[in-house]
Amino acid sequence: MNSTDARSTGEGEAPQAGSEPELQRTVLLAGVDLASFLGHRDQLIADLEAQHPLVSFHARDQVLTMRGPASAVRTAEQVVEEILQIAKLSGAVSRHDVKEVTRMVHEGNGPTAAQVLSEPILTVRGHAVRPQTRGQRAYVDAIDDHTIVFGIGPAGTGKTYLAMAKAVQALQRREIAKIILTRPAVEAGERLGYLPGTLEDKIDPYLRPLFDAVGSMMDPEVVPKLLASGTIEVAPLAYMRGRTLNESFVILDEAQNTTPEQMKMFLTRLGYGSKMVVTGDITQIDLPIAASGLRVVNRILRGVDDIHFAELGSDDIVRHNLVSRIVDAYSAYDQNRQKGDAE
Repeated sequence: MNSTDARSTGEGEAPQAGSEPELQRTVLLAGVDLASFLGHRDQLIADLEAQHPLVSFHARDQVLTMRGPASAVRTAEQVVEEILQIAKLSGAVSRHDVKEVTRMVHEGNGPTAAQVLSEPILTVRGHAVRPQTRGQRAYVDAIDDHTIVFGIGPAGTGKTYLAMAKAVQALQRREIAKIILTRPAVEAGERLGYLPGTLEDKIDPYLRPLFDAVGSMMDPEVVPKLLASGTIEVAPLAYMRGRTLNESFVILDEAQNTTPEQMKMFLTRLGYGSKMVVTGDITQIDLPIAASGLRVVNRILRGVDDIHFAELGSDDIVRHNLVSRIVDAYSAYDQNRQKGDAE
């Protein structure tokens, strides 16, 4: 992408024989709040330098200057232009955007990073909720295009967060009448009966992440009213039995902890004018038995029309960089262990 804000200031000193010539380029940071764009203590500059170690970056007034080997500077310039476009369209950029945009520019195939990452789903208290990786964009687009979508991937890939954003968006657009959030109440080390309080008190810890997700997507003053009116319902999976869910956006979270029978029960609750999103991580099954409804349904329904399986991976994790490395290390360990068992 050639930005009209980019200005080449010419070549540097004459290169030594066999070395790549130096290049200096500038990009005018117009159309954005400079302090917000650069971040606290110019965090954006530090992130750019981490991704482009051969290039020096310097921001002054509304101008960002890059200097280094010509090819590295041209790549960095394209990354900066893409990030600038994302900031203009969505209002802000994250630290993860620098890493993801750099990766997409190096891959150089498909839509530009700005096209993939800039379109927000919601704006919550001035913060744009949007996909931050190519995989997340494909997941969000699949929710638009299909009635049932399975979002499968490790922790931190935005499976539930983005599904919640799409549910709130659908409610705001009056495409649906209610949002239903559910998850299995699987015991992990403690028996429900041993926990203090009423049945609701005992179930609440399992549903708390869903309540937190709702609160992060909407005005805190509005959420209690929507919960009281039934416009938003948060309930254990067992409460779905015997119902037909019409004109609803239904999210089943932690689906790896469903049994095959529970998964079938849930999917057959689908009513007219509804969407379902099922999220889970098949590497974190807490069931005392090997059979997971999420594993089984993958084999049964893959290829069925209007049902989509979105596979998210370590590249889609939007948390600390170490989380991606942890996920990859565990995946490699599991693969080696399975290989050893087979031998």
